[in-house]
Amino acid sequence: MNKQLKKVLQGKRDQHLEELKAFLRIPSISALSEHKQDVQQAAEWLAQALKQAGLENVQVLPTQGHPVVYADWLHAEGKPTVLIYGHYDVQPVDPLDLWETPPFEPDIRDNKIYARGASDDKGQVFMHIKAVETLLHTEGRLPVNIKFCLEGEEEIGSPNLDVFVAEHQDLLAADVLVVSDTPMLERGKPTVCYGLRGLCGLQIDVRGPKGDLHSGLFGGGVQNPIHALVSILDSMRNAQGQITVQGFYDKVRPLTEEEKEAYRALQFDEEQVRKELDVPQLFGEAGYSFLERTWARPTLEINGIYGGFQGEGIKTVLPSEAHAKITCRLVPDQDPDEIARLIQQHIERHTPPGVTVTTQLFDKGKPFLTPFDHPAIQAAGRALEQAYGVSPAFTRMGGSIPIVETFHSLLNLPAVLMGFGLPNENFHAPNEHFHLENFDQGLVALCYYLFELEKALDQQ
Repeated sequence: MNKQLKKVLQGKRDQHLEELKAFLRIPSISALSEHKQDVQQAAEWLAQALKQAGLENVQVLPTQGHPVVYADWLHAEGKPTVLIYGHYDVQPVDPLDLWETPPFEPDIRDNKIYARGASDDKGQVFMHIKAVETLLHTEGRLPVNIKFCLEGEEEIGSPNLDVFVAEHQDLLAADVLVVSDTPMLERGKPTVCYGLRGLCGLQIDVRGPKGDLHSGLFGGGVQNPIHALVSILDSMRNAQGQITVQGFYDKVRPLTEEEKEAYRALQFDEEQVRKELDVPQLFGEAGYSFLERTWARPTLEINGIYGGFQGEGIKTVLPSEAHAKITCRLVPDQDPDEIARLIQQHIERHTPPGVTVTTQLFDKGKPFLTPFDHPAIQAAGRALEQAYGVSPAFTRMGGSIPIVETFHSLLNLPAVLMGFGLPNENFHAPNEHFHLENFDQGLVALCYYLFELEKALDQQ
């Protein structure tokens, strides 16, 4: 079957790439209202592609914003069901003058396809459809049941998908969630991501006198809001990179020995990162490696700080207010609402006299983790090794995809994040592209994975 499958995929390669180009030509930019019809067109294009692939019950389902495209194939009686999630919307293309070729006129050069959405996420969504189509056309069946849930609002934070999932739990019920919207560790190193950090964001607003004051007349007699803000922020982290907010680490789930060993086996070059970033040295929580700090430990970072005179030269004022924006990346089993409350309590305890402090809450998302030894995770590793001929990396990811946790909490689904993009493919930037070697090998891996899933989940 392996040789036959590769032969079929190779024979269809040119056709598949022409179809992908047609998909990429649709400027489905969800953030811009003038592209609303383009997003709708992309949804309808997907629906037609799913029907052509042999999927059934294909629907373009409305939401309060852009639609969700659903399809399924449910004829593997007694076998597990796989829910494939992805998105068909794309980021805006500005600045346009930095694109070497127009963003919605796909161009293949150096065995890469250049276009907005080529890597994030149209190219990878398309691969799932073609993997299913290939198996249905060659085998006449699938080893597992399949459902697709493809949304058009991921690039604007999926504002309507939580409600959609809650209202369609029976329709989306499955045994495992598969997502291809994460990068490989590096070129030639296929990757299974099994954990995502969560997010908690807030703004700190410090107010002192009713207006800016002359620093000569009032300096030394009135609390300076910028000094107060700096004092509050400095109290949140010590010189060893540890967060000093009381209770912050209480619920952090520690790394297992198996995970630590898997990270060490990657032989990650921290010195190379230091050189690429052009910093004197790397810094973080004492006692942990760079990968452990960025994948599996929580953070509290100041993203912006402002107040007082910002112009050229000096203006001798004592400012009336100061502000800071902070975000925390969270790990299992931290809860963003609880973390926000702990930070607010810390601020109250550390507010200097002479100012009032308020906070505004912003983005939040829960962390997610599928156990490293889960059969669906290990099955993904086997499929990738068969397709690429090398051992895959098992990683967590430092960023956040809040909707993955939604699927877990509402549908009780373990998630397998099995992406085929590379970190340097310029997603969200000009000249986005997708390496076609990963299009080719990734298609094979996705086909293998459905058979590996059948065996792995049958044994549970």
